[in-house]
Amino acid sequence: MGKLRVLSGGEVCQILAAHGFVRVGQRGSHIIMQLKTEATTITVPVPNYTEVKIGTLQSIIRQSKLPRHLFEVT
Repeated sequence: MGKLRVLSGGEVCQILAAHGFVRVGQRGSHIIMQLKTEATTITVPVPNYTEVKIGTLQSIIRQSKLPRHLFEVT
């Protein structure tokens, strides 16, 4: 496993959007992203901060079920 990049909330949303997630709203400082499939809907809140903490980023990766390498240093 590679090292995770330091990303802003906007950059995380761009990665999610590139893989089918759609912005459905915002509550306070958190952007709500969703991916609808036939079987289920995956909802991921993303903090709209200039720097998302590593633990929060790991949680977003887990919830979104996207491969970790998308968020790693290349």
